Amino acid sequence: MSALELATQSYEAQGFAVLRQWLAPEVIVALAQEVDRIHAQWMHENRSRYEEERLVNMHSLTAGRYFRGETERIRFFDLVVSDGVTALVDGMFGAGIYFHNTQLFFNPWQNRRSPYWHRDMQYSPVDDIAQANEQARMLCLHVRIPLVPEQGIEVIPGTHRRWDTAEERDVRLERHGRKNSEDLPDGILIALEPGDVMVFDAQMIHRGNYARNPERRALDLCVGRPHPFTLRYLDESVLPTEGELANIRNKAWFERARELVASS
Repeated sequence: MSALELATQSYEAQGFAVLRQWLAPEVIVALAQEVDRIHAQWMHENRSRYEEERLVNMHSLTAGRYFRGETERIRFFDLVVSDGVTALVDGMFGAGIYFHNTQLFFNPWQNRRSPYWHRDMQYSPVDDIAQANEQARMLCLHVRIPLVPEQGIEVIPGTHRRWDTAEERDVRLERHGRKNSEDLPDGILIALEPGDVMVFDAQMIHRGNYARNPERRALDLCVGRPHPFTLRYLDESVLPTEGELANIRNKAWFERARELVASS
């Protein structure tokens, strides 16, 4: 069985797949250089929020304000949507994938935050029952590319295909005196190395991990298939311009995203 077949089988059964040493070292080095530069600019602009709000991620790393011109931005788009990444996701899920955004995950200031179980869309205005009803029709993926070694994400396998148990719901939504930082049965902590790629369902129950990681830098690509719940958050500013698009090597995800923006 091929690596892609094994990954697809793992995702279908568990909601995630890990491909070990899928990306070449030179890709990781080039990504890390660009991501570190972008993160440094973001941190300069958001230092007080990072400390006061104990932030654990930033988004929109492809926004134009982080680049000095088209050439620099096109290079980053090519790194983000590299041959290895597109071959993996398209091989697992087929045609129709669109690029939604990027996120960078890092440790909170002085690690002063407990990790919290969640499904990504619980922070949206969409009712939890509506999310549960639409779960089978949504494909919202995170493609995680760790830039340093990490034990940085814990998942509850199978929750991409089912909704919460009573205990999971109470913990995730902090009901009946429970806290979203409490341990849950069946949680699996995933260890990743630079070069590994992890694909997981953004709507499965998952949480970060900070205490085990003195340093944490994980770049996530947010991709999937269009759905009304998520399309409202598609931001044109993170997509390449028409001129930039013409010079991007793997452009299908971006073309699909631009079509969705144009039709909205």
